[in-house]
Amino acid sequence: MKLDTPEAADLLDRIAAGDRAAFGALYDLAAPKLYGIILRIVRDRARAEEILQETLLKIWRSAASFDRASGSASGWMATIARNGAIDAVRRGPARIAADDGDALLAQISDGSFERLDPADRAALADCLGQLAELPRRLVLLAYCLGYSREELAAATGRPVGTIKTWLHRSLQSLKTCLDGER
Repeated sequence: MKLDTPEAADLLDRIAAGDRAAFGALYDLAAPKLYGIILRIVRDRARAEEILQETLLKIWRSAASFDRASGSASGWMATIARNGAIDAVRRGPARIAADDGDALLAQISDGSFERLDPADRAALADCLGQLAELPRRLVLLAYCLGYSREELAAATGRPVGTIKTWLHRSLQSLKTCLDGER
């Protein structure tokens, strides 16, 4: 069965009545196409999978609002998927919490990085604090938490090359700052 058929609309009608088997059938039918729509917008597989689940949940909850006279089942579902993906992009990065960098900076300052000499730890915390917020987060996430350049690019919506440039410049700034501290 194709997605844009009367059978898909029938499945939505059955879902509106609470038919779980119909939802399973619609999931098998629609999920790959909806995932493709979402992935083209967010360009991150893990995030696209999360948004797909949210989309399918919304389809389950609002199936009763589908109106055959207003358009096709595939168009209705694609609109839900597209809007969900666009909203997710507007909200910003999903996988990197806003305070990850600040928490790591606090750990560096309070002695959680025991292997560093206390004076070096204080100097590093001071120099990291002099970086702008985003470059500081990128350095901490890349070098302390092990995020890849690609993950950082996906989370920030910036090209990988830009992330590499920011990291390189930030490391140069840290080196200059640390050399001046000694």
